[in-house]
Amino acid sequence: MNLIALFNKNKERSISGRYITLVEIEPLLNKLNSNNELKVIGKSVLDKPIYSYQIGTGKTKVFLWSQMHGNESTTTKALFDFLNYLKSDETLANHLLTNFTFLCIPMLNPDGAALYTRSNANDVDLNRDSQVLTQPESKFLRATFDAFKPHFCFNLHDQRTIFGVADTGKPATLSFLAPSFNENRDVNESRMKSIDLIAAINEKLQSYLPNQIGRFDDSFNINCIGDTFQYLGVPTLLFEAGHFQDDYQREETRKFVFMALMSSFTVLYENVIVVNGIGKYLNIPQNKVVFYDFIYKNIKISYDGIEKITNFAAQYKEELIDNEVCFNAYFSQIGNLEHYYGHFEYDAKGASYKDDLDNIPKLNQKANFYLGNNVKFVNGMIKT
Repeated sequence: MNLIALFNKNKERSISGRYITLVEIEPLLNKLNSNNELKVIGKSVLDKPIYSYQIGTGKTKVFLWSQMHGNESTTTKALFDFLNYLKSDETLANHLLTNFTFLCIPMLNPDGAALYTRSNANDVDLNRDSQVLTQPESKFLRATFDAFKPHFCFNLHDQRTIFGVADTGKPATLSFLAPSFNENRDVNESRMKSIDLIAAINEKLQSYLPNQIGRFDDSFNINCIGDTFQYLGVPTLLFEAGHFQDDYQREETRKFVFMALMSSFTVLYENVIVVNGIGKYLNIPQNKVVFYDFIYKNIKISYDGIEKITNFAAQYKEELIDNEVCFNAYFSQIGNLEHYYGHFEYDAKGASYKDDLDNIPKLNQKANFYLGNNVKFVNGMIKT
């Protein structure tokens, strides 16, 4: 099975980039709704519809949800790519539909998606609301889970560009987690099923994405939805879509999420999951905060007439301006950057720092500056 060819054939080309809202996905859901698969399960704080889409007739029930955090849209794109495949009438797609029943919530948090915020319109993180259920979106997710009674849950998220694969210097383009079900992070039958499936996914994807797959931190928090569902005895997988080189729109990462979804259900259908794969799971390197978007090394700065050589880093802030996500770079660290990596790195080799203010970089200052006499940086990048 050529996963790259499958992705290219089934990619939903009407959606791209980071800003995916209900306006973009409603036409796609209506197009997919050829047999009354689409339902409105509730309304958001701002009275926007929350849709579910159910497809397949198989006995193994799979529950997937995306954009619980409104600004995490990569897995939403990949979920539509996967739904396109299921509707493709290819042989494997038909096998999946007769062996599985898929229930998807493509956008749990439409208000946050429109505002490009992690939280909902009440400024509540829905992934910390799984116990108290104070928000309508949380209540509808839990009610759908209770009614559907899934055999597997797929909790689909994005993660920031700061995460790398341990200390390898590689970005964590995809990360997975079999959430804990208790404080001791024990492994019971339910969690073992999640572990075995992640181990199998990782084996499938290493040939496509070598050394860029991480394992997310498994600290237990019962207020997180994945931990709650694992606690309730349903094998749950956390997907975290991260950074691929020069892919700030996450179109490459989207491809790898699609591959991970395809691999998940193929190995389940073919029953080729590694049994007791905890060793292989634990061998997936853990995520680590080791990246900045920009690192600048060996910069000469003058403080009160005293010159010193230092380093500094900048990080993008994703800011919604006129319905477009803008990546604006600000200084985020000055000084020792040992053991950190930059997605973009520049060695100034002792060149002097200048800017249009007072020639001293400051935290949270826009990354517009000069090095030496003729190298200009605008929004973190060299201006040619």
